[in-house]
Amino acid sequence: MEIQNLFLAVGFMIALGAILSTFLVLANKKFSVQEDPRIGDVEGMLPGSNCGACGQPGCRAFAEQVISGNEPIAQCSVSTPEVQEEIAGYLGIGVGSAQKKVARLACAGGSNVARQRVRYQGLKTCLAASVVTGGGKGCVWGCLGHGDCDVVCDFDAITMDVNGLPVVDEEKCTACGDCVDICPKDLFSLEPIENKLWVACKSEAAGDSAERECEVACTACGLCAADASEGLITMQNNLPVIDYSRIASANAECIERCPTGAIVWFSDSGRAEKGRKAKRIIRSEPLPIG
Repeated sequence: MEIQNLFLAVGFMIALGAILSTFLVLANKKFSVQEDPRIGDVEGMLPGSNCGACGQPGCRAFAEQVISGNEPIAQCSVSTPEVQEEIAGYLGIGVGSAQKKVARLACAGGSNVARQRVRYQGLKTCLAASVVTGGGKGCVWGCLGHGDCDVVCDFDAITMDVNGLPVVDEEKCTACGDCVDICPKDLFSLEPIENKLWVACKSEAAGDSAERECEVACTACGLCAADASEGLITMQNNLPVIDYSRIASANAECIERCPTGAIVWFSDSGRAEKGRKAKRIIRSEPLPIG
């Protein structure tokens, strides 16, 4: 009797499995969606870097959005103009336009102007240094200078200068965001290239205590806010905060009286220009440790 029941149970499970399998096959046929073959073709024309600069998780997802009309081809900042035109010609649409963004660093404290209070010995990465007494830098908000951002950039848009500070090549930068993600001090952000006004400091210290640790730190004097058009710059946590919704009213005049050059104006060439009253730093060698 027990053997008979066992056979019945096994037979029932086999029958149930067959019914469910049949149901799944029929449902798959009924509800399947045919993928547009152009998606693969457009994906093949894209760079294949899957960098995320377009705002999508990868090139295939971006191709889907382009074909559905949700994203312009120009949103892929890695593609050359020739490739963008090729895709546009294939799809029979325009390239469209996209606002160019670049990575900007909220720090100007290289080793020649910012004090290192202790000598860090360990794995030469910013991430590793940041968990050991914050990296040993006097300004706890400042760049640690080990170049994690340089290493992670796939487009050679970041190089480290002689003072251990990252320099962004705006022509090469695709705004992929890898430097933003890797920086343990959250010093990078992606900004529209048209926004010329920038605060190159993230220190929340003020006055002499800020300048003691970094000669180009913001001292919270508030002169930039006083000289800017109404509402453009406000002081928060001892730092100027720019309201970029009012950026159309900005000009370089609001940086002119900054005594340390912590607020800058980016020229068309991508160079960070300081105001007339900013101290001039000619020192090239690192400050002594301690």
